[in-house]
Amino acid sequence: MDGFEKLALVASSTEFESEGEPTSSWKTTLPAATGCQFSLPDQNRPASQPCKYILANGHQIPIHMTAAPGGRRIPLLKAMLTTACEMNCKYCAFTSNRDYRRVTFKPQELAELFYSIHEKGWVDGIFLSTGIFGGGVNTQNHLLDTAEILRYRLKFRGYIHLKIMPGSEKEQLLQAMRLADRVSVNLEAPSEPRLAKLAPRKNFQEQLLQPLQWMVEIRKNFSPHLAWDGRWPSSSTQFVVGPAGESDLELISLTASLTNILGLSRTYYEAFKPVPGTPLECHPPEDPRRQHRLYQASFLLRDYRFDVEDFSFSPQGNLPLELDPKRAYAQHNLTHSPVDLNTAEPYELLRIPGIGPSGVKAIMRARQVRKLQDISQLKKLGILVERAAPYVILDGKRPEQQLELL
Repeated sequence: MDGFEKLALVASSTEFESEGEPTSSWKTTLPAATGCQFSLPDQNRPASQPCKYILANGHQIPIHMTAAPGGRRIPLLKAMLTTACEMNCKYCAFTSNRDYRRVTFKPQELAELFYSIHEKGWVDGIFLSTGIFGGGVNTQNHLLDTAEILRYRLKFRGYIHLKIMPGSEKEQLLQAMRLADRVSVNLEAPSEPRLAKLAPRKNFQEQLLQPLQWMVEIRKNFSPHLAWDGRWPSSSTQFVVGPAGESDLELISLTASLTNILGLSRTYYEAFKPVPGTPLECHPPEDPRRQHRLYQASFLLRDYRFDVEDFSFSPQGNLPLELDPKRAYAQHNLTHSPVDLNTAEPYELLRIPGIGPSGVKAIMRARQVRKLQDISQLKKLGILVERAAPYVILDGKRPEQQLELL
């Protein structure tokens, strides 16, 4: 089996690892090159899967799009050192007891193969993960070896996302943060009892949560000049949504703590899909709308100054599937107490449907010039007036009557 065939197998097997944008957000094209082919979006393909590929030596390799530091979007390869794993995670395609074709790379082999693709202009970043073999410390050393070869021997200056393995040591995490643009630890579940239902051999506090706490200590106690580009990498985590029986309230409460206390830049949610041959193959798939609502809630926590108490949860602790959480908040809190756009504070404006961070800035600038008096002014500011109108006051009155004239 040649290297490109192995790479095609591992890259196609990492769809459950969240990194990169869904297909609907692709606004750029990969550079044309000999041997590079692109597929059109498949309307039946889940949004978390890529819609573009490179064709190398006859093997189709999926490519994702991700945002590098500074917001630049880059084509990304998801790769694994091995799909063999000694863990028995019940949901995972790589669980130890599953009958599955396994593929393994040596660090130098994977680094050189990726770099050959990068040199052709096909990819500018790599997401490095792996199955666990010989314990977390040994596995992490192999990931670090791969990243070190890329940075130090091949002089790769592009984007690297490094996974932190359960049981890794603090010194290994420090080295990973020196090499990577993003590091991540998959918590998988919001608590120890929930995790036991998914991954009985993993320890929630010591193996998963503690490395996220170490990241805070490293950023606080070590100079970012130790990092390869003079700044510490961002950090993220991922949850498997559904099979552990967790509520949205559990997930959102932990997400708030991870964002506010541990400084995570992104929390990913992967709606469970059963994999044949795993212990959970007969468990029903999770409604993808739930994943979508969790993402919306996490962005409200991170970018819109929402608190957990601002969300509407069912008696079972779940977000409504039929209504996005920002609109649910507005219906409950702003329907009878609309916001005056001429006097409201920025954090109050952020809570109005149809108004995001850029819209708040536009409103604040416009208010310095003149009073906002009619809905047409909002439309010129880029506000989604159809969403905002029921919850705002302009010039002392609600704008519904003006909206009908548009």
